[in-house]
Amino acid sequence: MASIGDVARLAGVSLGTASRVMNDNPAVTPQLRERVLAAAAKLDYQPNALARALRSSRTHSIGLILPDVTNPFFGELAKHVEQVAAGINYTVMLANSNDDPKAEAEYIKVLTGRQVDGLLIVPCEETRQLPRDIKVPIVLVDRPLRGHSVVQCDHRGGAISAVQHLVSLGHRRIGCIAGPRHLTGARERYEGYRTVAAPIYQANGFDLAADTIVARFDYDCGYDAALKLLARADRPTAIFASSDQQAIGALRAAADLDLKVPGDVSIVGFDAISLAKLVTPRLTTVAQPIAAIADIAVRTVLRARQPGAKVERHRLPTLLQPANSSGPRPGSDQLREAGDNVVALPDRGPAPA
Repeated sequence: MASIGDVARLAGVSLGTASRVMNDNPAVTPQLRERVLAAAAKLDYQPNALARALRSSRTHSIGLILPDVTNPFFGELAKHVEQVAAGINYTVMLANSNDDPKAEAEYIKVLTGRQVDGLLIVPCEETRQLPRDIKVPIVLVDRPLRGHSVVQCDHRGGAISAVQHLVSLGHRRIGCIAGPRHLTGARERYEGYRTVAAPIYQANGFDLAADTIVARFDYDCGYDAALKLLARADRPTAIFASSDQQAIGALRAAADLDLKVPGDVSIVGFDAISLAKLVTPRLTTVAQPIAAIADIAVRTVLRARQPGAKVERHRLPTLLQPANSSGPRPGSDQLREAGDNVVALPDRGPAPA
């Protein structure tokens, strides 16, 4: 295997010059650079990435720690992080904490031991703070913790747009499948729901607490929560679910109760995972800008390596994507105008990208 010394001898330059060419030093003249690169190609020279990393204190790698790689949202996030990183010649080391704070802490040690240039972390549900002795920059995604840069969407604003959409369709009793209260994003989504729903419930004498169920962000919990809401005689005419997984579970619950969506009940989710476009009916949802979140997170963690870097907080807007799971309230003027036999809204085509 050829060495950098072999390349220098064949090119007729000093070892230092050959090394500067391999490290893209702009001080080398184009003529010398061409000679060295030609010699390296002839010898099939492969630079020692580890040695270069030790010299430059950079490995061109980023660690990404997720709480659940089977969650479609986090899977999409990982895909986009990898794409952004590859575009700037970085690799991504992925770790799945399985929502276990101890595993999360261990992966932080492992990845910093491999000298990654930064860490992107979606903290576990139970994580309240990260270890204090981490030697590399950290940027949190989706779930903020005090003292760290974070990139997230406007959870509250997204929930407001979802519930306002249901109100515009005539719904007044809108149940909520809320996310875990200890997650900031889940609390903000519930606050957005309350902002719109609470005054309506108060005006109509409805019980907001009775129409709210707290559940984890998964299919089974969404199913169970929706069964409780929809099996009642005084069921809501619409449900705002705090995640698409919950909402898809709610679609299944409605089907098992022989309720038509949106003819009998409208359902709206949050996240715009790929599956939202494939279920029947196609799910109305609030889209997080996952590609933009990934792009900003990668660039923020690399920027954090610079001297004097400050904590950054990025909150990105969401986008409501109306589809076929939401429609006029049963018995409303909107529904009667559409015809007494209407069960579901016409197919509106694919949700916007």
